[in-house]
Amino acid sequence: MRDRTLAEGTRGYTWPGVKKVTKTQPWVRREATLSLRETGKLRLAIVADTHSRPHPRAPALLRALEADAILHAGDIGDLAVLDQLREIAPLFAVRGNIDERANDLPDALTLELRAGGESALTMLLTHIAVAGPRVRADAARVANEVGAKLVVCGHSHVPLIARDRGLTLFNPGSIGPRRMHLPITFGVLEIASGKLSMRHVDCESGQDWAP
Repeated sequence: MRDRTLAEGTRGYTWPGVKKVTKTQPWVRREATLSLRETGKLRLAIVADTHSRPHPRAPALLRALEADAILHAGDIGDLAVLDQLREIAPLFAVRGNIDERANDLPDALTLELRAGGESALTMLLTHIAVAGPRVRADAARVANEVGAKLVVCGHSHVPLIARDRGLTLFNPGSIGPRRMHLPITFGVLEIASGKLSMRHVDCESGQDWAP
């Protein structure tokens, strides 16, 4: 049922302001919807930058979350990673700068979370959206165009929760091979009692991560 909802709720767009490299490879944005539980709660697991090699503990930790869906913010690598994640929960994914234009993946996804038939939150999922703790101008422009208040991204491998230009920014970090001294983390987004919370989980310890 969730897979059908995802398929029926998506459609393609050309990313505004970006020139096409070729006629067959436009920058693509899609839309999708996801409903909160009848209790008004929702839990999303957010991963990024797997680079074909998710941390060995990541699948078990993600499964233990019992998330309503998993979001992958790009730089997937081997697309078999997506099949592994789909076995855990329904999946929403975008391609990153290392990913082939395959498997019908968009470059960005507008995801509307709905409660009781009404919009609870609109987010923009894309790979590159921040420079340090600041949102990039192109990402901010698209977020404003689609009415997104939350931008979820990857690319830097740096876990981030920040506010800029009236937008909430969330980077889950990377669950792929370690980059320099950075932690190996994924993100958790939860809605309960009308409130939004976000946190990071350390794949090595299994505990919540904080700077």
